[in-house]
Parts: sequence; C-alpha cells; structure tokens
Amino acid sequence: MQKRNTQQRRRAIIERLNARGEVAVDELADVFSTSEVTIRKDLAELENNGLLMRKFGGAVPLPQTASEMSSEKVSKRKKCIAVEAAKLIRDHNRIIIDSGSTTAALLPELATKLGLVVMTNSLHVANQLLEQENEPKVLMTGGTWDPQSHSFQGKMAESMLRAYNFDQVFLGAAGLDLEKGTTTFNELTQLSQVMAEVANEVIVMAESEKLQRKIPNVELPWQAISVLVTDTDIGVAAKAKIESYGVRVICVDEKTKSGE
Repeated sequence: MQKRNTQQRRRAIIERLNARGEVAVDELADVFSTSEVTIRKDLAELENNGLLMRKFGGAVPLPQTASEMSSEKVSKRKKCIAVEAAKLIRDHNRIIIDSGSTTAALLPELATKLGLVVMTNSLHVANQLLEQENEPKVLMTGGTWDPQSHSFQGKMAESMLRAYNFDQVFLGAAGLDLEKGTTTFNELTQLSQVMAEVANEVIVMAESEKLQRKIPNVELPWQAISVLVTDTDIGVAAKAKIESYGVRVICVDEKTKSGE
C-alpha cells in the first residue's frame, strides 16, 4: 500500500509540475500531507528517472533543446505580449534579447525592423535572427555554456556586454513578486543584471500568471525595470503596486486585434 501511495504521489507531482511550470518542496509537503524529507526523496527519484530537474527549494521541468524551443507552439498570450513589446523598438536600435520562450516570441516581430543590432546569449535567438531577410547585425555574448538554461553565462559574457551600450534589453521572468521584482529558479542571475545595467531601457515580458509562482531567487528589483509588458489578467491592484515602483505597465488584451 505504501509503495502504491508513493507512486501515486509522484505521478501527481509530475502532473502538478506540468500544469504550473515549477513546484516547491514546502508547498508539495502541504498538499500531500507529508514531510519535506519525503518530498525531496520523491524529487530526487523523479530526477534520476529523467522526469524533472531539481532546483533550490523545488523542481522545474527539464530544459528544452533549441530544436524543441523552435518548434514549440507559442501561446496566443505570449504572441500578444511580443507584438506589444515590439512596438517599443525603433529602426536602428541596439537591443539585447535574453534567452527564453517569451523573449523568443519577439523574434518574428523584428522582421519589419531595419538596421537593428541585436546582442543575445541564446544560440536559438541568434539562429532565428540570421534567417531573417532584413539581416540584423547579430552579436553573441560568448561565455560558458549553461546546459540548464541553454544559454551562455559567466564572466566572459558579462565582459562582452559591458563593452557595448544598448538602447533596450528584453527579458523574460520565471516569476513576478509584487514586493521584490522578477524571480527565477536559476541561481545564475548575474548576466541578466549586467544586461539591465548596460541598457537604457529594461523591458520585462511576462504573463500575469507569473505572479502566482513562488520562486526563491530575485533576478531584478522593480527599481531596475523600465517597462513590464503583460496581460490584462494582472488585475488593477497588482498593476498599481508595480507602477508605484516607477515601472510602466503595459497590459495586453489577447482578444484585441493588435494581439492576433
């Protein structure tokens, strides 16, 4: 009976992970009325079976390969956010695009922009840009390849970024914390912080559901962010709270024509 309960719990953990995008040890312990030690054993076994990847305080899905990212069906909401974010880019701007599925949704919207200079730490982003007919100038950060985030990180990448100045940086977020800012499971936050430092305008692209995610590592405080492009489900109170930090909040309605 105990073995059956264990397998049922582990299947339920995977279902919850797939639905929410991440899980936390303390939350799972409450949900399944068991100890955090037991949950950690569950996550370790599930990781050994190649079903998830453990992170500090919880677990996330296994990272996608570049080919999986390119073929992934982008949600309509992410497309709407990308359409709106692209309106902030002028011809001949020098921009940074961070790795991630939300920022990758921005790429098709750049096809009509002229004379762009784009720096990225993502091979997927670079490859997609090089296929565009308008031929933006593409710069790679270089650095140490991080297999978890499928992007380049480290001191060399940071030095490369600091050698330039940029008009804008476009960043995603694993989570949004109304008090703290953007959050991530990835403990490598330095590169995103350097990206923000070397850009005149910091634009975060994130769906409102990211407010529901409890994630331990703060990536950027609200004071370092210029614009948040999100959706109308964020709510009036949350929008006002974020705006109180001096952030311009753009809310996109996916039902509108501009987001189709």
